[in-house]
Amino acid sequence: MRLLVTRPKEDADTLAGTLRASGHSAVVAPIMEVRPREGPMLPLRGIQAVLATSANGVRALAGRTERRDITLYAVGPQTAEAAERAGFEVIYNAQGDAAALADFVAAHADPTKGALLHAAGEETAGRLSQSLQTRGFTVESQVLYGAYPVETLPEAASNALRDGVLDGVLLFSPRSAKSFTALVTDAGYAPVCAKLTAFCISAATAAALTPLTFERMAVAGAPNQDAMLALLPPPAPGP
Repeated sequence: MRLLVTRPKEDADTLAGTLRASGHSAVVAPIMEVRPREGPMLPLRGIQAVLATSANGVRALAGRTERRDITLYAVGPQTAEAAERAGFEVIYNAQGDAAALADFVAAHADPTKGALLHAAGEETAGRLSQSLQTRGFTVESQVLYGAYPVETLPEAASNALRDGVLDGVLLFSPRSAKSFTALVTDAGYAPVCAKLTAFCISAATAAALTPLTFERMAVAGAPNQDAMLALLPPPAPGP
């Protein structure tokens, strides 16, 4: 399949490589820009573990602390892989979403052994903390990055939509789906979507594509990239 990859640049490039290795074609066109927040180094004194709900949070955290020995609880496989690449030594993978991460931490961490730090984005601070605080944990949310929609449809996406070379688009959050909808509509390419499959990480992501109409909507069985890739049909055999 010829797929539009809308993730932020670093994640999009990695995913594009995975897709190409599987026999698919990928057009990288990020519709969100991740910007780490500047600030002092974080000593993490008194912190028993870090909570990471995205690879972006891991990368931003790695730039703000020299600690790599602290326990890190990752929301899912891609976040865990980012933590491993950043050099963190003790990593646990909750294999799910923020709710699954809260349940996993509650089952494995001890509220009496120190506070938890959530390496948060501007849109994610608060929700995970509230869930764990009701279970007796002390949680500090440190906003380390922001993700911002681009103002115009990336040229690569515009060209691919205009030329009709795409089979589908991969969308990884309700916020990015909403941004994609606005960008495509503003650029006048909404009718093109009727020929595409929208591969969505969640039902909420699919719902955020309203009022766009797609030939088919496919929703991942779990909120992670592996489940997204499982939605893709095998590549057509070569000649």
